[in-house]
Amino acid sequence: MKQLMLLVLLSIAGTLQAQSLLTGTVTSKTNGKPLEGVTISINQTGTLTDQKGHYSIHLPKKGNYTLQVSYIGYKSYSTILQASNSTQVADIVLEETGLLVKPVEISSLRAGKNAPFVNSTLSAADIKKANLGQDLPILLDQQPGVVTSSDAGTGIGYTGLRVRGSDITRINVTVNGIPVNDAESQGTFFVNMPDFASSVSSIELQRGVGTSTNGAAAFGATLNLSTNEFREKAYGEINSSFGSFNSWKNTVKVGSGLINDHFTIDARLSKITSDGYIDRATSDLRSFYTSTAYISKKTALRLNIFSGKEKTYQAWNGVPKAFLDSARTYNSAGTTKPGTPYNNETDNYQQDHYQLFLNQEINSSLNFNVALHLTRGRGYYEQYRANSAFSDYGLPPFEINGTKVTNTDLVRQLWLDNYFYGSVFSVNRTGNKFNWSLGGGWNRYTGDHYGKVIWAQTGIDKDHEYYRYPADKNDFNIYWKGEYKITEALRLFADLQYRNIAYNMNGFEAAPEYMAHVYYNFFNPKAGISYLLSPASRVFASIAVAHKEPNRVDFESNNGVTPPKPEVLRDLEAGYSWSNSIASFQANVYYMNYKNQLVQTGMLNDVGAYVRTNIPKSYRAGVEVSGTVKLSNIFSIAANAAFSQNKVLDYNAISYDSNEVAHTETYKKTNISFSPSFVGGYTLTARPLKGLTVDLIGKYVSRQYLDNTSSKDASLNPYYVSNLRFNYVVPQPLFRELGLQLMLNNIFNKKYEPNGSTYSAYDLKQNKVVYDTYYYPMAGFNCFVGVSVGF
Repeated sequence: MKQLMLLVLLSIAGTLQAQSLLTGTVTSKTNGKPLEGVTISINQTGTLTDQKGHYSIHLPKKGNYTLQVSYIGYKSYSTILQASNSTQVADIVLEETGLLVKPVEISSLRAGKNAPFVNSTLSAADIKKANLGQDLPILLDQQPGVVTSSDAGTGIGYTGLRVRGSDITRINVTVNGIPVNDAESQGTFFVNMPDFASSVSSIELQRGVGTSTNGAAAFGATLNLSTNEFREKAYGEINSSFGSFNSWKNTVKVGSGLINDHFTIDARLSKITSDGYIDRATSDLRSFYTSTAYISKKTALRLNIFSGKEKTYQAWNGVPKAFLDSARTYNSAGTTKPGTPYNNETDNYQQDHYQLFLNQEINSSLNFNVALHLTRGRGYYEQYRANSAFSDYGLPPFEINGTKVTNTDLVRQLWLDNYFYGSVFSVNRTGNKFNWSLGGGWNRYTGDHYGKVIWAQTGIDKDHEYYRYPADKNDFNIYWKGEYKITEALRLFADLQYRNIAYNMNGFEAAPEYMAHVYYNFFNPKAGISYLLSPASRVFASIAVAHKEPNRVDFESNNGVTPPKPEVLRDLEAGYSWSNSIASFQANVYYMNYKNQLVQTGMLNDVGAYVRTNIPKSYRAGVEVSGTVKLSNIFSIAANAAFSQNKVLDYNAISYDSNEVAHTETYKKTNISFSPSFVGGYTLTARPLKGLTVDLIGKYVSRQYLDNTSSKDASLNPYYVSNLRFNYVVPQPLFRELGLQLMLNNIFNKKYEPNGSTYSAYDLKQNKVVYDTYYYPMAGFNCFVGVSVGF
């Protein structure tokens, strides 16, 4: 922490320097009313206008600088300013574009500025300065209560995201309001959407249950991604980066700007490759994104088509505990093959997305949107299996020269071939006192799970299909949410959602005869209150109820003996926020009480998914704080901390001895798996030169337990890691922008593991439970350099 203390002292000293301040008010040319939420930026420093349209931003000590002003639905504004040692005033009037460019499909799902829910938002500029090829979850690592991980140890390939201890299967993810969580696993695999961050204009992360949304229920957080950005002028951009472990990212983006006052076309093409930190954990990722739109004064019609194709060498087995010190990069995948590891023990998947939106404004206070969507996915795991029994593949033994043969080496592929399609809608009304949205959607999933043997040493024909289990799922939801302004300061919020699910699973590889056909009806009410203490501060509170269905793995791992139960969550949240031109602060408390929570046991199935079990009673309770301070015209700091208790009540842990006899131990109050009691982070930013931003980034995560027994033998050690990031916009006349980036990760070369798995057994000799534990190490010191050219 010495480097942090030194920089903090330097930043405090910087506050003694003379500061130049620019202030003013932004209003609409149409009606003269102040505009709230307008983005004001100078170089890489930015702020937003408050409820009265007022802004205040620090100017550099000397020189000429460009002030840029942008707001959705209004024409961009820029002007040249000269810094001075005194306060300057610049009032700004923005002119409307006359086009429907506001993303209506997003406004119905995101938490409004006065909604009583905890949320944070990343802009395209925030994303860009960290986007050097790592997966999207890694870019969210500095959000409160967030823990990220990577199978390959580099952030490229398969990555993990947890919020308040809840993994990605419990985080609702939408892209432009379209659900993208897999209907069966309920997870979101960002590896299937490589470099999607380069097309995202904003990300909103709601922690807790949040507002009603489309798709899977939010049991930890909601992640709303928006790509439907309007850009008035034509542009082009090339981004290339290179980093440790032979990691490359190349991206090309182009856009037409507004054609004939109505049409826009945007496109992106990306390729990311990496050898990975873990042995053979290679990644070969490719993607494209296109968006075409017709926009008029009251109508917007947009078609998005994007696709991702990934090939990653499997690295989900983890590193055995005994290897951590001597062989941290060991990968057991492919090693069942005699001699060298099998060179194609890979995951291969392609996912294509089609989104069609109609946004329509009826009048100044009423609009609606309708969207159709289709996601097409297909791909497979390929695995080398040594000494496999013919009976496991539906075949009898056979004889060779009078000798009975029952086993063989083989290569198998486990396929998933699916379609996910449907429609979502919302009707939105705004008024002086009462705002409301009515929305919902119907989505259908159909998928085939099948396996085939593509090679065998003996006895099995090529492409022998040994199982096929179809599944389908219908998901319908409808919600109404409203906000009523009792006074200028006091607002009430209500949100009611009904969700109906019909899920049919016709057999599993582990349980071929188990036909799980289930139906659920969920009612999810929410209510809250928000009170403005002043234009700069407010308090809020909410209560929410959410229900969530089990996923496919929950049914398969129970084999129909004890079918998994749906979960119920009651979430209480309260918070306070305050901000001015120099600093901002937000604090909130929460209590999440669960019935039949499906908690992870620490074990993985044969394709790397965590096995879960119902716990009758459990809870999460915590305090989250975050804030930013502009220490001077050079230094600023952003920091966050999340303190929590995450407890399982009356948990029965079952382990088996060598004779397959069950041993049960009851725990009254233990820690929920993968739920650290403290997560904290900070970003200390320096802008010593025009166009140069230097960020020192720190992250601390306390001990995580891999199962629900709070055993230190089955846990992840606490870790603290520091990164250093440089972004420089080069002054030059040739391009619209020339940017250089340098990311130094894990600058103190710490050995740490943010993720793992564990398997328990009862040792008769020691008369106790012992653990076989595996870890996913992150890379030591590594770096990435990048260049971006804007036209």
